[in-house]
Amino acid sequence: MAFRSFFAILGGNLPQDVAAHFGYSKPPRKSPDAPKPQDVKPSDGALQLLGILQRDARLLDFLMEDIAPLSDGQIGAAVRDIHAQSREALTKYVKLAPVIDGVEGAFTKPESAGDIARSPGAIKFIGNLPAQGKPSGGTLRHKGWRADSVSLPSISSKQPVSILAPAELEVE
Repeated sequence: MAFRSFFAILGGNLPQDVAAHFGYSKPPRKSPDAPKPQDVKPSDGALQLLGILQRDARLLDFLMEDIAPLSDGQIGAAVRDIHAQSREALTKYVKLAPVIDGVEGAFTKPESAGDIARSPGAIKFIGNLPAQGKPSGGTLRHKGWRADSVSLPSISSKQPVSILAPAELEVE
């Protein structure tokens, strides 16, 4: 074992069984090209969706602009385009469905929502609530929204998600 270890060390490698016998272990080799694992935060998806709405519909530009001096006609024309583009971008990445698929204005029982009715926050009772117990139903004022599926593209490690839209510099 001594001769084998001597010549192995001259060659630059200590045999694994010898290292284990004497309590030494080879450190794992790290490849210099290995990508660092990306830490995904809960806010990343929200920022990514906001960036998509800015890219596809210029939603942030509209929301951050002072529209007080504009006429109603100018605002209406801008909103029509922003609405259509935002809706298209949203439906591309998120499949939405109503919490209760019923007729607004009709009496509805919570059970009509199915299994989702048991989820906290799925149904909110408003109006004259009984002092004791839970109401059996009420007039449907808003169907609510739920996300059936979300299919956002994978987040690139090259650009931070906090950059919602890059600044644009025109070179002349």
